[in-house]
Amino acid sequence: MSDIQIEHQDTGTKGRYVATIDGVEGEGELTFSKVSETLIIVDHTGVPDSMRGMGVAGALAKRVIEDARSTGRKIVPLCPFFSAFVARHKDETADVINR
Repeated sequence: MSDIQIEHQDTGTKGRYVATIDGVEGEGELTFSKVSETLIIVDHTGVPDSMRGMGVAGALAKRVIEDARSTGRKIVPLCPFFSAFVARHKDETADVINR
């Protein structure tokens, strides 16, 4: 698997995680909205065709979960991909998911 770099961008009320891979066109993204200081809604995950099958979406999901855990936030999984990811990893994500 390729080395995926993920950058966190925060605009105050919204934010996104951007994934890139050296030598691969495009960028993957996971976007979220802030409900409060302790609650975010993951609303979109997208990966271009050039990055499909490289684990980018999963890496983005893992990163937002790690960051939520380290900052004491909970996540509402609105995005279909992220919701399915959480369902597949219930035991590892239960502490940060707000249903």
